[in-house]
Amino acid sequence: MATLSTHVLDTALGRPAQGVRVTLRTADGELLGEGATDTDGRVSPLGPELAPGDHVLTFATGDYHAATRQEGFYPSVTVTFTVGDAAHYHVPLLLNPFGYSTYRGS
Repeated sequence: MATLSTHVLDTALGRPAQGVRVTLRTADGELLGEGATDTDGRVSPLGPELAPGDHVLTFATGDYHAATRQEGFYPSVTVTFTVGDAAHYHVPLLLNPFGYSTYRGS
């Protein structure tokens, strides 16, 4: 079984994004875990160990932008990823009000 962690960095403000709500679901919509980023912008671990297959992370970016008085374009960011083996998966989100990027971290 695989494990998962995530973190969110606010590239517009140049700091970790604290208080972003994050949910983890299976591809079928079953809720596996939820939480909010801490002062370092991290949620770790998020949910139980993961079985192989597709999983969905959703970040409540609209609420975060409103709380930080930024006018954001994306009310949420959804990242679907595939677990293939029993490794650790780290899925960071680099966020600004008008864009974002993600990658498989370590």
